[in-house]
Amino acid sequence: MKTLIAKCILLLALVCSCSAADSIWQLCNNNSNISSSSQIFKNIDSLLATLVSKTPSKGFVTTTSSSYSSKDKVYGLAQCRGDVGKTDCSICIQDAAKKIREVCPNQSDARILYDFCFLRYSQENFFGKLDTSGGLIYYNVANVTETDPKTFDNELGALFDRIRSEAVLPKSRGLGKGKTKLTPFVTLNGLVQCTRDLSELDCAQCFATAVGSFMTACHNKKGCRVLYSSCYIRYEFYPFYFPLDPSRTGPSVGTIASVRLSP
Repeated sequence: MKTLIAKCILLLALVCSCSAADSIWQLCNNNSNISSSSQIFKNIDSLLATLVSKTPSKGFVTTTSSSYSSKDKVYGLAQCRGDVGKTDCSICIQDAAKKIREVCPNQSDARILYDFCFLRYSQENFFGKLDTSGGLIYYNVANVTETDPKTFDNELGALFDRIRSEAVLPKSRGLGKGKTKLTPFVTLNGLVQCTRDLSELDCAQCFATAVGSFMTACHNKKGCRVLYSSCYIRYEFYPFYFPLDPSRTGPSVGTIASVRLSP
């Protein structure tokens, strides 16, 4: 599919840098500028090394890095998508750790999202805190033609009700995925994921906010994903999560557009 340059969220002091190859979304807080010679800068390097080494084994890590002063403490989180294997997780986190230093070289508050993983660090303790303060929607501009809009909305809503309920269960670790038949030949695929530091209630709230966004911006579209720092959701007319269906691996036809989300 052809891809348009994503419109980035400008929220408070957060600005988006769109030069990172293969990343979906990245945010750098320009109010958190630091010197490359500062202890905070060194702590970020140490934190990233820990995230790279520890995330693949469990798929999720929260950690901190500091010297003797609490003023230079940095909090970090990394998570791979729940259906992704250790090898792909490791590659993704390595890429994310390298790229986030390129796109946010002098900021102590930054985050980056890839298809397979998410990485974030900040001097503020964000662990366990719901964050839907800004986000991004990607959507396929092609409209659904396989069924009428009302039927599609009903099927989409039922699918996401099911996978959201699955995702908030402790054993699911924030991941829910599933599919439903729109016609004998057309399958709708959906996935939701929240960061594993969230409570069940906050995870559910993040999903509800995200679903509310795509039910308006992506109404009757052939594909959509809503991205927040605490969760993301996606649906497509083709398989995009593991294990892939070998009978249908091609993307649906259409141009991808984007829209910024406000808090």
